[in-house]
Amino acid sequence: MGRAVHIQSKKDMRFNLPFQDKPFDVVGMGLNAVDFISVVPEFPKPNSKMKMLQFSKQGGGQVATAMVALSRWGVKTKYIGKVGEDELGQFSLHSIMEEGVDISSVTIEPNASNQFAMIIVEGPSGERTILWNRDKRLMYQEGELRKEEVCSGKILHLDGHDIHAALQCAKWAKEERIPTIIDLDKVEPLTSDLIKEIDFIITSSRFPMLYTGISDRKKALLELQKHTSGFVCATQGHQGVSVMINGEFLLVEGFKVKVMDTTGAGDVFHGGFIYGLLQNWEVIEILRFANAVAALKCREMGGRKGIPFLEEVQRFLSQQKKGEVKNPAHRAGL
Repeated sequence: MGRAVHIQSKKDMRFNLPFQDKPFDVVGMGLNAVDFISVVPEFPKPNSKMKMLQFSKQGGGQVATAMVALSRWGVKTKYIGKVGEDELGQFSLHSIMEEGVDISSVTIEPNASNQFAMIIVEGPSGERTILWNRDKRLMYQEGELRKEEVCSGKILHLDGHDIHAALQCAKWAKEERIPTIIDLDKVEPLTSDLIKEIDFIITSSRFPMLYTGISDRKKALLELQKHTSGFVCATQGHQGVSVMINGEFLLVEGFKVKVMDTTGAGDVFHGGFIYGLLQNWEVIEILRFANAVAALKCREMGGRKGIPFLEEVQRFLSQQKKGEVKNPAHRAGL
């Protein structure tokens, strides 16, 4: 298994990670995409026509968006991934580069089309449905990744979509004692091997149930924790995040905002969590910050347009604290 991630005490719940001196603060290896986002009055019925309320074309992808968020907050980031040799690939690459993320290790795959998604957002709720396509040639082949590039950051962020590549990167990071974080939302044959190598496992709300086969969220998260020595939590949309802390199950509540589009909220949450790790904040503070940046992102269309700047997040959290009458971490009644 990966290294045991312990919180020092209940009084001062910090990870106290021993960061190395590296060229980058965070390296991310995983998905990038181009998102075509349509906001509609309601989800379309079969054999119908509907006028869109809004339309946008933006850069997306789990790891790429997390790197963009971190770069926007002043973190030195590097993105590793593949883009297609087409207009969409160039668009995706430019959308990452213009945010200040290092792209020197990105591979342009000849004759491949870039990953893209058609995202339908229901206007009244902001909830979305994603239809995506990924060219198999965008998967890394053996020998294409370089250990010195993957391990050039203080923290390594991954997703589980190119799972062979993610597993190789996680093993390299473990050898070099670099903390690893992963964004998981689907189960594959090698997923069990992958999570054993990861220090911080942050999943979608459905992943613990999919992985364990247990329908109860609390029991599923408890079972998932048995499969790793790392830190485990699962995002729960507007409800916040479910988390295991020293064997205790907590729900760190989310924030209420006027939602336009939930696309990319989880990606930005991961960026927020990583930012908090770099600051060595107390654990609940990290999760509240991640909840806040994810919520604020939802006020705008797409995964990146609404990523807030730090000053806005600090003001938002300060205003929230003034209105609170109890601790933000509550036991989940699940």
